[in-house]
Amino acid sequence: MSAPSDHVPTERRPDRAAFAIGLGLGIIGLLVLLDASQIGGGAYARIGPATFPTLIGFALLGLSGWTMVEAWRGDFPERDHDEFAPIVWIVGGLAAQLLLLTTAGFSIATGLLFAATARAFGKRKLYVSIPVGILLSLAIWLMFTKVLNLALPAGPLERLFG
Repeated sequence: MSAPSDHVPTERRPDRAAFAIGLGLGIIGLLVLLDASQIGGGAYARIGPATFPTLIGFALLGLSGWTMVEAWRGDFPERDHDEFAPIVWIVGGLAAQLLLLTTAGFSIATGLLFAATARAFGKRKLYVSIPVGILLSLAIWLMFTKVLNLALPAGPLERLFG
């Protein structure tokens, strides 16, 4: 015989955010299936170019349904509240990268994104993380452009090496 538990079930309401995520997954799944239906070729093979996009579309629809059922039941754990300062740092870093990519080049723009993301994760010394980010980004630029022969936006720093 089991002892009575002290657990009092609490009734939870449907999770609207999770339901919206499930709905978004369903829309993406339908779009992938629509796109896969437009792919031609592979008429003589059982597995053609549309096979894997179709599987991915159905998988997304399955995940969508599962997410919406769990959201309706309210079975998702309570989420922590968002910290808006780190979000602002990361979004600001992305905006700076997008604005500076063509003028300042890949290394400087991506180095600033690196520093802003490091700041969002708690590294307060921007005077350290900006140069480290720029040097890491320059190493990535050199790898892509010199070793792999791929084109990344070049700025004044990259022109010193190009």
